[in-house]
Amino acid sequence: MGAKTLAWILPLILAQPMVAEAQVALPGVRLPGGTLQNLPLSTERTLSGLSNDLDPRRLEDLRLLHVRDLIRTHRREVEADPNGAPILRGEVVAFSPTDTALERARGAGFNVARERVLGGLASSGLDARLVVLQAPRGMSTRRALERLRGLDPDGAYDFNHLYTDSGVVGKAGPAALRATEPSAQTVGGASNGGRADVAGRADAAVKVGLVDGGVDTTHAVFRDIVIHQHGCSGTPVPAPHGTAVASLMIGRSPQFHGAAPGSELYSADVYCGLATGGAVDAVADALAWLVRERVPVINVSLVGPPNVMLENVVRMVIARGHVIVAAVGNDGPAAPPLYPASYPDVVGVTAVDAHQRALLEACRGKQVKFSAPGADMSAANPAQSYAVVRGTSFASPIVAGLLAEALSQPDRAAAQRAVSDLEAHAIDLGAPGPDPIYGFGLVGGDLRPELALVGRRSN
Repeated sequence: MGAKTLAWILPLILAQPMVAEAQVALPGVRLPGGTLQNLPLSTERTLSGLSNDLDPRRLEDLRLLHVRDLIRTHRREVEADPNGAPILRGEVVAFSPTDTALERARGAGFNVARERVLGGLASSGLDARLVVLQAPRGMSTRRALERLRGLDPDGAYDFNHLYTDSGVVGKAGPAALRATEPSAQTVGGASNGGRADVAGRADAAVKVGLVDGGVDTTHAVFRDIVIHQHGCSGTPVPAPHGTAVASLMIGRSPQFHGAAPGSELYSADVYCGLATGGAVDAVADALAWLVRERVPVINVSLVGPPNVMLENVVRMVIARGHVIVAAVGNDGPAAPPLYPASYPDVVGVTAVDAHQRALLEACRGKQVKFSAPGADMSAANPAQSYAVVRGTSFASPIVAGLLAEALSQPDRAAAQRAVSDLEAHAIDLGAPGPDPIYGFGLVGGDLRPELALVGRRSN
């Protein structure tokens, strides 16, 4: 069965009602986003068990299983686009549409659901904006997109895609605990990627940004650290993924330190505790806020399909001198590129284990710029605890932290120098020179929080 056939069959399959505890195995099927190989199509309980196992042979299927489950359980709000990626049902996003284009859209029965003014992004002096248009009753989302593009051929329109995290926060089993023996290359601090001293650094002048789920700011690793929060109507919802990523970037305690410990964090929650969070318009709004706050380095440990709106916003952010660091994803080495990591000039990051081996589930390709620790390690977890983490999600904040310490403000030339300097200090892994598995090589190799913290109370 070809990918084009699956593109229209998959949404029909996902829309079918299913018995909650049914265990239906799919045959080996190649999807646009990866492989579903004998995956159990069951409930969230199976998803939770799979993530707690941290089995690298299954983790490349985890995001696809999550997407399938998201579409099935929230079919009123979420559906699949023609390639199987999750989108908000009935919504089309327009990038800075003209007044004439909006009049035509309203005349065709569309309503403006919401509008995001992206202040500070446009170089023309006029603020860029995203307008979310609601399709007329009875019109499919795919037809709505085609209709709007027909009404305004020069405009920019796309689905309101949902972006998911790129890693697993779980429990450490015996196999994970045994995996923490360092390889010979890491002994003596030789793998620090050019960073001479980590412990004890606390430079409040360093600013770093985060686009993710909410952060549990009460955790001990964030004590006395300035954290600015954005999104969710002023009430961010702490989440395990966002908390873990933030801790690896700026966390600081006697037992734990991130890549830029004690730095000032600007955290944008794009999920707000909702399964249907992470939409393009929320991610764009978060990036625009970080630009207005003049945060030079922004970490995005989220992945999804290409999207015209996201591409436009990312391009504008980078043009204003900011660095976007993003996880390349865990859909497997044969998976197509994921975004935003694969957009030009984004710093894509893959993950390695304690033996400096690329994670089996990590995506590969020219989008990979650096490697960093992303497995066999711990991170902060809500409720004053620590959890084992695995995935490119947790390598990305390490690279972001290292770059943030080299940039005091947004500056295109300085940003390019900082990335080039990190390239020069990276430890070459794999084939000589840059390669699609490790990029320029390993940085921050000594920044792997020990697994012994898992299960401890942080206070």
